[in-house]
Amino acid sequence: MNIALFGKNLAPENGVYMKQLFELLHDKKCDLLIYANFAEQVKTFLPNGLRFETFASYADLKGRAEMLFSIGGDGTILDAVPFVRDSGMPILGINLGRLGFLSSVPKNEIQAALDNVLAGRFTTERRTLLELVSPDDVFGEVKYALNELNVIRNPEHSLLAIKVWVDDKFLNTYWGDGILLATPTGSTAYSLSAGGPILAPNAHDFVITPIAAHNLTVRPVVIPDDSEVRISVEGREKQFVFSMDSHTCALPTSVELVVRKAGFCINLARMEGDDFFSTIRNKLMWGKDNRN
Repeated sequence: MNIALFGKNLAPENGVYMKQLFELLHDKKCDLLIYANFAEQVKTFLPNGLRFETFASYADLKGRAEMLFSIGGDGTILDAVPFVRDSGMPILGINLGRLGFLSSVPKNEIQAALDNVLAGRFTTERRTLLELVSPDDVFGEVKYALNELNVIRNPEHSLLAIKVWVDDKFLNTYWGDGILLATPTGSTAYSLSAGGPILAPNAHDFVITPIAAHNLTVRPVVIPDDSEVRISVEGREKQFVFSMDSHTCALPTSVELVVRKAGFCINLARMEGDDFFSTIRNKLMWGKDNRN
């Protein structure tokens, strides 16, 4: 099996798990591609005789691997999306981070997960993405978000007035620190901490969540995911901070944003018996109550 490995930074205490993974891949005679920047960090953990090639871009990777292993936490999976894009390649998250909603394989279950993958004992979840339609030159080709997009004020500046339209129908002017537009995947990320609802991964919806709204009656709104969302910013400031997942920039308030659902999905690999509701129960510690 051809497997790609993607990671960003490997903490010293996780070297033992990286070594274990490489030895297992070597024993199973897997063909290996490693993200070039990550390869420099992990090459000392390679067993003798394990050969690999590297990739550095979407074009490098497309068609060369059957699955991508994301080594890290949820943020690493978000950074892996631009390398996978519309290829359909499943992403398996090996969680060397902390909470791990998306990185579903604990580091002490690496061997079992690899055995399941090689035996075909896994499923895939299709995850919707957001696409920035306009302006089209902000993040180059990386104009997609698996979690959310944010429009927020510069911490040193005053609050923003953010106008939002859904399918050209005016929704509201949000006065506050900002708003975010989240996918079902992103509903358990920033949106959740800002008071938004949890959406099941297969829900055909997005959620608009205000951030520190200066009106207590303003609440998150769930909209169909085939909606087109238009956002403009007003206020005394000349710029606002705009981000899509881990990509961030400053934009002038004269810029209007247009966002819609991307034309492709990301496939997340899941082990048998691993489902969304058990994940949120475990990660959010639901049921940790003496009455249960």
